[in-house]
Amino acid sequence: MKKFTLLSLFALLFVATFASAQCGVVYCVFYSGDLNVNSPNADGLANENDAIIGGSPYGAATYQNFTLPYSSTGVFGLFTNNLSGLNPSTGYWEIRTGVSEGNGGTLVASGTGAMTQTATGRSAFGYTEYRDEINYLQLSVTAGTQYWFAVVPNDPGSSNRSFNSNSTEQTNAIGTTQLNNQYFNSPAFGANFTNANNEGPFPVFSAGVSEIEPEPSSFILLGTGLVGVTSVVRRRLPR
Repeated sequence: MKKFTLLSLFALLFVATFASAQCGVVYCVFYSGDLNVNSPNADGLANENDAIIGGSPYGAATYQNFTLPYSSTGVFGLFTNNLSGLNPSTGYWEIRTGVSEGNGGTLVASGTGAMTQTATGRSAFGYTEYRDEINYLQLSVTAGTQYWFAVVPNDPGSSNRSFNSNSTEQTNAIGTTQLNNQYFNSPAFGANFTNANNEGPFPVFSAGVSEIEPEPSSFILLGTGLVGVTSVVRRRLPR
């Protein structure tokens, strides 16, 4: 019986640990990792819609893949970490399945929404890195399905640039990604969902997926329920 109780408490601890503070007021269910400022390949690829690289609905977009081990109907937000001189108030986002070389696959959902820009505290190549995030999406994803997502900052009046940071070491990464399976799409650069490795050594874009962080009381209630269940089972077992 002690084994059952310990397993229950371990499960509770796992849930609490999974609710990482990496994403601030929300928590990451996927994060491909921090920018490695010491890497010569840390600059990533263009990820922008501005006066220099513009278009409809974007000038250049990077696509990072992820797979969740469980189905979710509460994907709250998507973000990319960009070495950027832009000051976006809006951004464009997409989620796709079945992306491959020269093939955009199936567009699952997309839109333009208010963008929050937050400095990460990192910088490289003369640019400050920002987390460009679009929230309140409430998207559904299916367990075990590989998705690709893009989040493009929009600042059409700017003559500056934005580049999706490259997470060469995947420091602080959360969840599952498939390496060498990231894509770059840009009519401005003549790229049609080309594998990012064809554009340079850019294996992983720094980007993430978040959900609403459960209230601490939710963990307390869950813990109380688990302890209650183990107590009932314990009383019913023959001695």
